[in-house]
Amino acid sequence: MRSRGMRRGLVAGAVALGMLGLSACGGSDAAEGDDKTISIVGFAVPEAANKNIADEFVKTDEGKGASFKTSYGASGDQSRAVADGLDADYVHFSVSTDVQRLVDAELVDPSWNQGENKGIVSTSVVVLGVRDGNPKDIQGWDDLVEPGVGIVTANPASSGAARWNALAAWGHITENGGSEEEATEFTEKLFANVVSLTNSGRDATTSFLQGNGDVLLAYENEAILAAQNGEGFEYVIPETTLLIENPGAVLEDSAPVAQDWLDFVLSKEGQKQFALTGFRPVNTAAPGTVDWDAVGLEPTDIKGAPVADDPFPEVPNLLTLEQDFGGGDWSGVADKLFGTGEDGQSLGIVTDAIAKSGKASS
Repeated sequence: MRSRGMRRGLVAGAVALGMLGLSACGGSDAAEGDDKTISIVGFAVPEAANKNIADEFVKTDEGKGASFKTSYGASGDQSRAVADGLDADYVHFSVSTDVQRLVDAELVDPSWNQGENKGIVSTSVVVLGVRDGNPKDIQGWDDLVEPGVGIVTANPASSGAARWNALAAWGHITENGGSEEEATEFTEKLFANVVSLTNSGRDATTSFLQGNGDVLLAYENEAILAAQNGEGFEYVIPETTLLIENPGAVLEDSAPVAQDWLDFVLSKEGQKQFALTGFRPVNTAAPGTVDWDAVGLEPTDIKGAPVADDPFPEVPNLLTLEQDFGGGDWSGVADKLFGTGEDGQSLGIVTDAIAKSGKASS
């Protein structure tokens, strides 16, 4: 296993880390290696939520005096960076395969996902962002493959968010009685309509807000957060969509305060901050539902949602990775959909659809 010092040395100067929450710590910047400094490496989408959680964590006995270093970007890129040596105490990725890469590198304990929450720290659902007034009358997945509909999404090669988007589209066919051949055809039509294929989910939102495309494949929380920031857009929750489950894990050589942080992330206060920035909390009885008492909130506390008293509406057909796609570790669909064709691997259906579309990252 690499030591923490070795991991720092391998990427010195390679990735810029932003300081998060230091003003809330009530003290000077922590020295390199200080046991109260937590290095967070994550995918781009939960940055605002994690900042708010950090502001609350430092008010606790366990978090008193803690400071944070953060790096956010596309989930797959971030995971590879940590495996290659980027310093991290806590990782918050879009998909569990990005944590598994660190397990394989002997940086995260193999039992990281054995707790009650199975390693998941935040959830959302895939939605369809549309222009004001929904001029293309987008009501569901089938409307996205009509001629003249321009789609914005991230690239599954780098982005976990993009994998959730693509799997939701695939499941719209396969989990509603369609064959895999029909799902493959649908996937090819969908990516043929993509006009902006970005590096990360956050980049996709930015591209859409800049005027590209008619429809944005996005997390529900991204749409809510955009509205909170004065950049809101309308969105449609398809009748069939997918529960997004984002994992968080502590690295094996991290200081004990990193485990305190993870415990706080999963606590009532931590999940409250996720909810306030548009995520669906994980401390609930049924996936995708909200136990408002468990997070100490009222529905109207969630700003930026289209319906003030029902910010996280029930989805008629909410698919989950574990129940519908062969297990929570992506093993049932990862290679089939996203295989790169390298090292003897078959080319995945989504990867092939993107290649056939002739689209490149933008």
